[in-house]
Amino acid sequence: MKNRIANRMSAIAPSLTLAISAKAKAMKAAGESVVSFGVGEPDFNTPEHIINAAKAALDRGHTKYTPSSGLLPLRKAICEKFERDNGLSYEPSQIIVSNGAKHSIFNACYAVLEEGDEVIIPQPYWLTYPEVVKVCGATPVYLPCKKENKFKFSAEELKAAITPKTKMLIFNSPSNPTGAVYNEEETRAIAKVCEEAEIFVLADEIYEKLCYNGVKPFSIAKVSEKMKDLTITVNGVSKTYAMTGWRVGYLAAPKDVAKAIDSFQSHATSNACSISQYATIEALNSSEEEIGEMVKVFDSRRAKLLKLIADIEGVQAVEPDGAFYVMMVVGGLYGKSYNGKKITNSVEFADILLDAEKVATVPGVSFGADDCVRLSYALGDADLEEGLKRIKKFVENLQ
Repeated sequence: MKNRIANRMSAIAPSLTLAISAKAKAMKAAGESVVSFGVGEPDFNTPEHIINAAKAALDRGHTKYTPSSGLLPLRKAICEKFERDNGLSYEPSQIIVSNGAKHSIFNACYAVLEEGDEVIIPQPYWLTYPEVVKVCGATPVYLPCKKENKFKFSAEELKAAITPKTKMLIFNSPSNPTGAVYNEEETRAIAKVCEEAEIFVLADEIYEKLCYNGVKPFSIAKVSEKMKDLTITVNGVSKTYAMTGWRVGYLAAPKDVAKAIDSFQSHATSNACSISQYATIEALNSSEEEIGEMVKVFDSRRAKLLKLIADIEGVQAVEPDGAFYVMMVVGGLYGKSYNGKKITNSVEFADILLDAEKVATVPGVSFGADDCVRLSYALGDADLEEGLKRIKKFVENLQ
């Protein structure tokens, strides 16, 4: 036997997000008082009417296989959502329902990327993007985004990064981990560059309804018919409807791309959970008022978190306009020590902080930003305040 493990697996880095979360959970299980700013998961329960829709589906015996691309009523509901929220017209055949938005992203990359292709990934990035690109045989090309521009890149910067090998841009707005949101003008300028270069855009819009400061995202597929034909838009119900465990994501794509993805998924996983699909139909018909209440809570926490970070000498926050994360800049503390342990990078900062003050954060190196740690504010006000109190104490005790 030559290799027990395929060479392509060596390119994949384990998720530091989940690793930190696992360590924090183990500490909690051991009875320690841990405040976790780790994994991005709403602390709200799934709305009752969505849960009831799942129970009703069970009672009706909807426990069998569905089409690999998803239930037709659900794909119709997704088409209505795109029309209503994004001004985009799709046919059900262009919609693929998958086992979470992460699965949709993998399907999209697997369908269009080949060995030798380059994929432009704005940096900081969600840690899964480069791993998926590498598994598909393509090469991630990172596009650094400046803190002073709220971690957003410009059309000019994108154009300079494109080469003859560029096949795709991954465009995440609102962004995980930065909370960056691109407005209509910015999005149209970026789309123009993509149209001229004729490259695909993987538009990850999973956080589209979680925006603040009056900022609104704009779907890049809406720019023009040409752009729509180059765009694969990914979304889901995990964040907006607090349905992380239900594992339903979806994408809208040009017909040829959707057909290829459907064929692949039919062999890889078949359909997403039937009960979750029925619950998702109910979720997509939820009132905007219900979502708005959750957004108000997140916005309040966002403001509180920014204020508390501002009170800690030696760190700064890059204000987010969307999602539920803040990138806290801690690079100015590198070189200092805690009880003899020197901090030189984000992993050491996060690890020593967790051991010392029982506060879990995610090292920025996971996102290509080693001078930062990511804090999620998808946790209660009391934990948020206690966590920042501990971080402040930790920073003040560095020597």
